[in-house]
Amino acid sequence: MAGQKGRDVLIKIGDGETPEVFATVAGIRAKTISLNARTVDGTSGESPEAWRELIAGAGVKSASVSGAGVFKDAGSDALIQQAFFAQAAKSFQLVIPDFGVLQGPFLVEALDYSGDHDGEAAFAITLASAGALSFTSL
Repeated sequence: MAGQKGRDVLIKIGDGETPEVFATVAGIRAKTISLNARTVDGTSGESPEAWRELIAGAGVKSASVSGAGVFKDAGSDALIQQAFFAQAAKSFQLVIPDFGVLQGPFLVEALDYSGDHDGEAAFAITLASAGALSFTSL
């Protein structure tokens, strides 16, 4: 597999309509998508040779997403602001080139705005999964 461009990793927010239309979150330059699965230790005195045993499927799965970029005052920015102030889970798509698309509900956990007097207005966002995610291979 050839190297991929970071700009091809996309964070998209749904409009909540049926059928749902997703808009790319505008202005994001840096993105990180983290998938986590906590383990549950089932080790006991009967574990072979005292090796740790994990209970498959018993842990909590979660995803977190962070991004930072320039403020564009686009329609996607308005959807994110509404989701943050309402603290409502919104449907997001996370597009990872040559891998797939993760889709599901996320809460906007943090929304930061910044700017220097001689630079652009910037923002940072953190999303936390709020339910089951689906995965579609590309």
